[in-house]
Amino acid sequence: MGATNLKSETKTLMDKRAALEAEMNAIIERLCQPGGPGLSGNLVDSEAIILLHWLQYSIGFSGFPRSDIDIPTVRADRRRLSELRNDHKDITEKINQNIELLHSARLAPTSSTKDSDSSPVDAIGSASMNDGLLNDSSSAMDVDIIVSIPFALVDEIADASPASEDGLQLGDQIVKFGSVESGENLLARLASEAQTNQGHPIPVVVVRQGAHVNLAVTPRTWRGRGLLGCHFRIL
Repeated sequence: MGATNLKSETKTLMDKRAALEAEMNAIIERLCQPGGPGLSGNLVDSEAIILLHWLQYSIGFSGFPRSDIDIPTVRADRRRLSELRNDHKDITEKINQNIELLHSARLAPTSSTKDSDSSPVDAIGSASMNDGLLNDSSSAMDVDIIVSIPFALVDEIADASPASEDGLQLGDQIVKFGSVESGENLLARLASEAQTNQGHPIPVVVVRQGAHVNLAVTPRTWRGRGLLGCHFRIL
């Protein structure tokens, strides 16, 4: 596939991924709203727990459905969210593959311009045209693609927490958290980054509704658990 076609395909994939993220965010907001069932919350009414234990012991009854939520809708949302996460992972892997190809094209040596049948003008023109193609297809785009790939999702955030007060929102896609941008052991590195910078603002870049948002989040102690009061899920 030519560099121009690869560039176009990658842009299309990124648009598809943005649409998936928007739908994922909408589902997460519905499930995680105050009083909601959560991403994996129990759908059994806690008020019937004593009777439930007795019924389980006597006849193997599995529980009363919660009366405050629409069980079929919740199950459908959770199932759809799981499908979207799988699709998001597949598209992200394809984008990463395309980025590697674009980098390879940019770094590959150009053919020699010292052809005995070519004039100096032809050689200069050929080199300029090659440079223009590589710059257009790789250099100008690679950085934009790389920095726009999220590696984590904010899937839980507590009210009045440092993360919430400093601007993070449920569903934000983390592109950069201090020195953490990609790689292995991301959860451990995120925790280490927060602990190392306790009391100091950390530059954070997120994707929110398809747009990049720059934040400064300061890890600190508060009335809740942790230094941030939010949970990251690695994508």
